[in-house]
Amino acid sequence: MTQPRLNMDWMLKDLATSVPQTRHVIVLSSDGLRMAQHGTDPDAADRLAAACAGLQSLSTAIAGEFPHGDGQMRLVVIEVDGGFFYLMAAGAGAFLAVLADDDVDAELMGMRMRDLVARIGSHLTSPPRVGGPVT
Repeated sequence: MTQPRLNMDWMLKDLATSVPQTRHVIVLSSDGLRMAQHGTDPDAADRLAAACAGLQSLSTAIAGEFPHGDGQMRLVVIEVDGGFFYLMAAGAGAFLAVLADDDVDAELMGMRMRDLVARIGSHLTSPPRVGGPVT
């Protein structure tokens, strides 16, 4: 029996509405599965989640090269023409991703993302998958 999926979409809406110029907010598992979304359609959210899985894996590999750290990725920010992409660790096996326009207040975005993760971090945990169907 599987547990019901917690609807976090309203929490993501709060982040999006509190930071002007926010486009998309998604929560994903470390293997790239969308857990919640706001501001985008499910197909786009799924594409972003899949891309984020690769990015978090790459950034974790880079974090492992620092001798005094814990080897874990905390935050990735990418600036592209037209905007910013943020990816933040948000619990065991879960990540918070945001796309925002280029005139977003980056300090406010970072602060609101940290607040959201702190407030609901236990809900943003994606436990590891174990086993498969028993035949």
